[in-house]
Amino acid sequence: MINLIRKYWQILGIAFLIVWFDQWTKNLVRVNIPLGGTWLPPSLEWLQPYARIVHWYNTGAAFGVFQQGGMVFTVLAFLVIGLILYYYPQVEKADWSLRIAMSMQLGGALGNLIDRLTIGHVTDFISVGTFPVFNLADASITVGAAVLFLGIWIAERAGSRKRREPLAPEMPPSGDAPNEATSE
Repeated sequence: MINLIRKYWQILGIAFLIVWFDQWTKNLVRVNIPLGGTWLPPSLEWLQPYARIVHWYNTGAAFGVFQQGGMVFTVLAFLVIGLILYYYPQVEKADWSLRIAMSMQLGGALGNLIDRLTIGHVTDFISVGTFPVFNLADASITVGAAVLFLGIWIAERAGSRKRREPLAPEMPPSGDAPNEATSE
């Protein structure tokens, strides 16, 4: 049991925080805003065309794509969660970007899966401009993917620098080296 905790404490801790915050915000929206309703503090009414909190639901994937695919996405979420938990202990401890990305994606997948299993759809509430309405779980999955790509980019840049650097300082050929012993 202690070995399991040692392997998974980081991913489960980050995922738990994401799930907790995601479920807390979704519950606030469900309790305080009627379905299809909008909320914005009076002092920020000028933001209404650009950003607002709305109460919407989604039976498809993130950002409202593939509506009516709820069962497919429920099964897919279980598969993704299983793969993340299986693969995570195999990731090197130094690979921080992959570990953080997997933690964020696990938290997002769990947050939306909880909605699908308990209420039959996912509650979305963040509306920015004309972009599809989303929630914190969707944002966590997306930011996790961005962290993963950033980590890959940083690793590739570091790898290309190492390939360009010479292994040892270049020494002039032995016949071209100045000889301090000879004088003119």
